[in-house]
Amino acid sequence: MEFKTGQNRSKGVQRSERGFTLIELLVVIAIIAVLIALLLPAVQQAREAARRTQCKNNLKQFGLALHNYLDTYTALPPSFCFSTAGSWSVHGRVLPYMEQASAFNQVRLDLDWTHPLNQASGVAQLQVPSYVCPSDPNSDRMHDAGPGEGLIRPTNYGVNFGTWKVYDPVTNTGGDGAFFPNSKSRPGDFTDGMTNTLLTAEVKTYQSYFRNTADPGATPPSSVGFVTSLSGEAKYGPTLDENKGHTEWCDGPVHQSGFTTTFVPNTKVPYVDAGRTYDVDFNSRYEGTSLTQITYAAITSRSFHTGIVNVGLADGSTRTVSENIDPSIWRALGTRAGGEVPGEY
Repeated sequence: MEFKTGQNRSKGVQRSERGFTLIELLVVIAIIAVLIALLLPAVQQAREAARRTQCKNNLKQFGLALHNYLDTYTALPPSFCFSTAGSWSVHGRVLPYMEQASAFNQVRLDLDWTHPLNQASGVAQLQVPSYVCPSDPNSDRMHDAGPGEGLIRPTNYGVNFGTWKVYDPVTNTGGDGAFFPNSKSRPGDFTDGMTNTLLTAEVKTYQSYFRNTADPGATPPSSVGFVTSLSGEAKYGPTLDENKGHTEWCDGPVHQSGFTTTFVPNTKVPYVDAGRTYDVDFNSRYEGTSLTQITYAAITSRSFHTGIVNVGLADGSTRTVSENIDPSIWRALGTRAGGEVPGEY
């Protein structure tokens, strides 16, 4: 039998294995980078939306606590008691209604919050979750208030002290807001309507401010320039702890636990010192440190939410307010009995 070479021999199969070229790989990486760049803002916006919702919920809890206090004592709490400059803030007085009854039972309201007995309780170091906004990067940081006070927690939610005037120690009268020293505001005092009056609003922790100036007069300023033309005791500086506003939730003065409606939300109040510009608040006289001088304050509601602040109204509801709100409407919302109709906002 004759065999022909190669007729029944399996032919070899040549395989060609081809990978990505460098250009193709770079194109794929570029496409992935573009997709990530498109996705990241959406993820960030979703996270911020969740934080804004949590912030409004915190204000809701704070408002409910204030209403529970009102139901118990038939009046809203005072910003603090003038008999002592270190008296507990509104935030401290509503602790039992913020699910912090055990902490509240360890303190004495008849003593300064700086009193050794109150300091030993450790309550000033307590972080109440509903007192801080998740969008504020400094809200978890404790403030070193110095000897006799130690480390204190900040707050992102201030109570409404009104338009400009905060307290007159001679007549023991407050401003036109919902809170002031020794106040006992009742629903009947809100003749503008509790749905038309601010109770709480956002503020920034570690806020720059200055205080204890000459008397600025009873007329609310129409521009930030009036405030920045004044000078006083500086509570601001290049390091975070030098900016002392809203760093002590347990302390009652307006620069720590409140806001006023002098300027609309997120207003920049530039104050230049040593070549550095600070965005400041202003307190003409730290309440409780003078028996004669009236306290006026421009403590602006600020937030880390772009273009807005969250607020709580006296009826217990919460709203989002644009930083572009008309100044007259914002001031009308700050008064409890001004006779104004805020209208749409």
